Order: sequence, then C-alpha cells, then structure tokens
Amino acid sequence: MKQLAQTSLRAGAFLLSLAATSVAAMPVDNSLRPQARPGSGVGSAVPSSSQALPVIPAASRATEAGFQRWIRNFQPRARAAGISDATFQRAFRGVTFNDEVIERDRNQSEFTKPIWDYLDSAASDKRIKNGKAALRQHRRVLTQIERTYGVDKEVVAAVWGLESAYGEYRGDHNMIEALATLAYDGRRGRFFEKQLIAALKILQSGDTTAAKMKGSWAGAMGHTQFIPTSYQAFAVDFTGDGRRDIWSDNPADALASTAAYLKKHGWVSGQPWGVEVRLPRGFNYSLASKKITKSPAEWARLGVKDTQGRAVRNYGQASILLPAGHKGAAFMIFKNFKVISRYNFATSYVVGVGHLSDRLKGAGPIAADWPRNDRVLNRAERKEMQALLTKAGFSTGGVDGMVGPMTQRAIRAYQAARGDVPDGFASLSLLKKLRR
Repeated sequence: MKQLAQTSLRAGAFLLSLAATSVAAMPVDNSLRPQARPGSGVGSAVPSSSQALPVIPAASRATEAGFQRWIRNFQPRARAAGISDATFQRAFRGVTFNDEVIERDRNQSEFTKPIWDYLDSAASDKRIKNGKAALRQHRRVLTQIERTYGVDKEVVAAVWGLESAYGEYRGDHNMIEALATLAYDGRRGRFFEKQLIAALKILQSGDTTAAKMKGSWAGAMGHTQFIPTSYQAFAVDFTGDGRRDIWSDNPADALASTAAYLKKHGWVSGQPWGVEVRLPRGFNYSLASKKITKSPAEWARLGVKDTQGRAVRNYGQASILLPAGHKGAAFMIFKNFKVISRYNFATSYVVGVGHLSDRLKGAGPIAADWPRNDRVLNRAERKEMQALLTKAGFSTGGVDGMVGPMTQRAIRAYQAARGDVPDGFASLSLLKKLRR
C-alpha cells in the first residue's frame, strides 16, 4: 500500500504532523492510531429526501449554500472520473456540511504522548484480554488468513485492536458527507477530493451502500480503518460473497485485507517485527539508526544481546531502535518493522502493533524501564530546541519542528560535547539543558 505509506493507510501522512517518534494525544478507548482521529464519533444525521433538513443557524447558512454549490460543481468532475449520475445522486442525498468534521480537523492536539504512555494503552491488560478473546472467536478465519498471506494472525489482530478495539469503534460518520466537507474546506482539498472519488467508486461497484459506508471523521473505514484509495488498491473479498465488505460485523474481509496489505508491502513470514535487546556499556550510539543494518551475529559481536544475554537469532539484517533514548528500551528491528510502518509510520504505532502481537502470542511485557519522569516535546518546543542547538553551534539545518537526521546529529554532537550519552533523543530534559 504505497498510498497508505505516503498518505498513511488512514491518513497517517496527511494527519500526522508530528515527528515520526511521537503520537498525538487522543482518547485511547476509541482508536490508538497516533493522530487525533476518533474511531467512534457520531456522524451528523443524513436526512432522507422526505425529511426536513435541520435548521441552519444564520451564521452558517452561507457556508451551507457554498457547500451545496461545491457539490453541484463537483459532479462534472466525478462524472469525468467515471461516476454515474445515479450513483452520485444516491450518495449525496441529504448530505450537508458537517461542522464537527471541520472542528476535529482544525483542533488536532499539538501535544504528544511519550511512547511508554502509548504502549501502556496499546498493550493494556484489557486490550490483551480482548485480543486473546478475539483470536479464539475468529481463530478459524484468522488461521486461514495466516496460511493464505503468511502474516501472523496475532499481528493482524494487533492492527485490528489498535485501529478499532477489535471492531468495537469503527466510526459512525457518513463517509460521503465527511469527505465532501473536508474537500470543500480546502486545506487538503485535492487529497480529500481524491478520496471522495474513490469512495463513490466503491459505492458504484456495489461493495456497500452509502448508509453502511461509515467510518471516522477523516475518512478511515471499517474494522482496520482503510482510506478509500487504499481500499480500492488492497481490499479483498475473503468470504467469496462478491463484495469486499470491511464494514460488516463479520470482520473476515477487513482482516484479510490488512494481511494482504502487509504481504504486498514485503512481509517476511517467520520474521519478528523486532526483539528487545540490551546494549553494552560504551555502546556507540551513532549506530542506533534505522539506516544502519547489520546481521544479528554482527550486533552480537558488538555486545548487543537479547534480554536473556543471548545472541538474537538470524532473522535477517537489522537495525537498533531507541524510541526513548538510552534510558528506555532498545530493540533490534527487522524488515517487518518497516512493513508495519507502511500502515502508519509513527514509531509508537509500529512498536505498539509489534508488542501487542507479541503479548497475544504469550510473551511478557517489555523488560526495560522507561524514563517516565521525562517527556517528548511538542512542535513549538522542538523548534525552540533546534534554534537553541543552532545558536550553540550545532546546526540542525533549519528550524521546522521535525526531528530528522540533521537534528539528531546536532543533538548527539551537543550531548557528546557535554559528556552526556549521545543517543540523539529529543526530550524535555535536553531542552532544559539548552535553556540554561
């Protein structure tokens, strides 16, 4: 799902304005997608042609009138994309401008959750218990999916658990209304219009109806929250009923579509996403980079062992990941880590899926402690950090609030100059040192 990597299956790239290692604050009882998107919001009512339209406050009448003009002007573009007038009219019957969608889009939290808080929710006792129950309930279909695509059933279940709490929070927004509202709003109009066209094509194909096409306010749909273009490219009809139904109470098509997505992005059967490891005293922290890969044997020669002190099995080339710097857990990550990131590129999400899947297989909690007295930075603080680093003579290549390779190099150089462990982690404690 290249589209999901670039736009993120559920809007990862277009909604996630934070650093890849951060997650936006959000209610974890809905969805654990690392951006402020609800998984179970209540959509605006969609009145039928026989129902009276809701009374529109005077301040929004102009907006509603403009929105209806936009729909009329959009129809020729939809027609040129192959959407029949009959499909269009059925889909837009009763659709009105949805203020709630815009409010949610405009008010995504700027504050971030540290990975340890995210993982506390991603692999909570409740989520593990419910995941094991889901595995038992759907064991036959999940086993068939695993045999068909070679993707561990526990990984598929973990995605399901983080995206919709195993189908409990699939979203209740009318997709045509939500996507049309966002396309009309214009901030990411081109992207959302593309999603709207794709949604109309889904309706025209007969996979579902407008009434059943429900999802989150930002256009993510079904048990595992596909955006329309990703659905078109990767959804499968696993039940063989002629429809790729990811919205049904039966999760088979949605779960198989997730496995198909991961498989098509290079899932390696029998390979873990990652393994928790311990780093030796004096470890060269410049080697902790996704761009640097070595075999487990090579890492073992450098003193990197699993939590039992053994060399990690040879699952293939691997990198060392320190999602919370040297004070937190360390992981040896493999290709399947990158494959999961094509679903959502936030590091917290990928580790969350991986760790939850491990727990569903019976593994224990992460062994290392986390720096719970510290926290990650919001964007304003990251920009301040970059400005202070540059002022101190450690250039970050610009002040944009994104912790990329140049900023990490600057942090490491600053830490080394101070005699600190040069792990490149952008934390509040680092910012406080720079402020002195």
